[in-house]
Amino acid sequence: MLEQVDIVSPPSIATDRKPTDGTRGRFITFEGGEGAGKSTQVANLATRLRALGLDVVVSREPGGSVGAEAIRHVLLSGAAKPLGPHAEAILFAAARADHMRQTIAPALARGAWVISDRFADSTRIYQGVLGNVDRRLIARLEKVTIGDLKPDLTIILDVPATQGQERVSKRRGDAKADRFEAEAFDFHKKLREAYLELAEHEPDRCVPVDASGDAQSVANAVWAVVNAHLHPGEAPAMLKDAAS
Repeated sequence: MLEQVDIVSPPSIATDRKPTDGTRGRFITFEGGEGAGKSTQVANLATRLRALGLDVVVSREPGGSVGAEAIRHVLLSGAAKPLGPHAEAILFAAARADHMRQTIAPALARGAWVISDRFADSTRIYQGVLGNVDRRLIARLEKVTIGDLKPDLTIILDVPATQGQERVSKRRGDAKADRFEAEAFDFHKKLREAYLELAEHEPDRCVPVDASGDAQSVANAVWAVVNAHLHPGEAPAMLKDAAS
C-alpha cells in the first residue's frame, strides 16, 4: 500500500506550534492507488499549512504510532496475506486503533491539523471492495476503532493504473514489491475504479484530484481543494482573535 520501511517509531511532528483556542483541529486524509503520489502530496500540503503558522501533524497508515508501525511491517511484508483479507482487515483495525489513540485524537484535541497518508477508506476499498470482506464487518471495525470520527476532507489522488505501476516500479528499483504493489494489474485497475466510486458516493467529503501530472501541478490542485473546503488561511486570524 505504501513503500515498505523497517521502523517502529511514529512519523515526526512539527515543533513550531501555533496557540489554539481549544477547538477541534482539522483532519485531512489522502487516498488513492499505488503510485498516486500520496506521500509527496502529504508533504507538500504540510509545508504550505505550516507556512500559515498552523500546528500540523503528518502521519500515515498502516502506522503513525509505535504499535501501528510494528503491525505495518507484518502487513506490508505479506506475512498476513495467507491468513486472508478478513484477518488483514482486523490487523489494519488494530493498527488504526493505536494510531487514533496515540496520534490522531490528541493532535485534533489540541487544535492541530492532521494529515494522514491513508485512513479508514483504504480498508473499505482494499479489504472491503477488492477483498470481499463483508461491509458489516468493516463498519463494525470502524465503529470500534474510530467511532464517529470522519475526515473533514479526503483527497483521492487519481492516476491510471498503468501510470501508477510505472511510478512504483521506478521508485522501488531493485527492491522487492510490498504486499499490495505485487498484486496483478487487474487489482490496481479495480482499485482505481473503487476509489472513483467512493468519490461519487461521498462528494461532500471525498474530492478526486487528477494526479497524472507533475508533482507541482498536482500540489497546486490539492491546495485549491483544501482552500475551497477548509479555508486554512482564515485559521490564524481566528486563533489570534480567540487568544486576545
